Amino acid sequence: MRIISLNLNGIRSAAKKGVFTWLAKQDADVLCVQELKAQAADMTEEFMKPGPHTGYFHYAEKKGYSGAGIYSHLRAKKSHIGFGSKEFDAEGRYVRVDFAKFSAISIYLPSGSSSPERQAAKFRFLADFLPHLQKLKKEGREFVICGDWNIAHNEIDLKNWRGNKKNSGFLPEERAWLTQVFEEAGFVDVFRLVDQRPDQYTWWSNRGQAWAKNVGWRIDYQIATPGIAKRARAASIYIDERFSDHAPLTIDYDL
Repeated sequence: MRIISLNLNGIRSAAKKGVFTWLAKQDADVLCVQELKAQAADMTEEFMKPGPHTGYFHYAEKKGYSGAGIYSHLRAKKSHIGFGSKEFDAEGRYVRVDFAKFSAISIYLPSGSSSPERQAAKFRFLADFLPHLQKLKKEGREFVICGDWNIAHNEIDLKNWRGNKKNSGFLPEERAWLTQVFEEAGFVDVFRLVDQRPDQYTWWSNRGQAWAKNVGWRIDYQIATPGIAKRARAASIYIDERFSDHAPLTIDYDL
């Protein structure tokens, strides 16, 4: 089973850059996307149902902002939009789809880099979301939570870690929160289970020559319950084409 996660940085922009042509060749069972930057009225037939895939979406109330979705050709038992946070469900950050053997979630955590106010909002999100993760764990189902978490966990996960210790995305409080997700809530960073190499990044700033020099951050994850995580067999970050400032993260599971 192949699961892909990708922050589109605008579904219309990514479509123009060929993301759906690429997807058609991937044999993906589930594709989790973030940052649609679109409302329901903006979604074409291709955006809603590319090829054999059916889409499930959470749109932000604010136009041209945020948004998350899941595409799948697996038979869905149930879908959930939002995770019960009044503040953040309005921003379109969470889609869950339950399948027979597992549940997939597409999540888009806030970025705090634009202002102190948005960093404060990000901390509020983290405070809301950890109890939700703990609640998911108690369901007893297998989960794969894909998305842009906007946090690099360890020094290996970004090129310039020394210069970013006081910047959003690598703050000690954010990193400690992600450690709680792994060590206390009991989820697994699936990519690191399969690939421990340095210089593996999923996002590059548009400033300078970050992409050309591979000065990146690994902030896109597939974070899973242990049972399905241990079935991961291969992981890859696709950098041959650019559909966004993020790269697709693909993981194959033996289910």
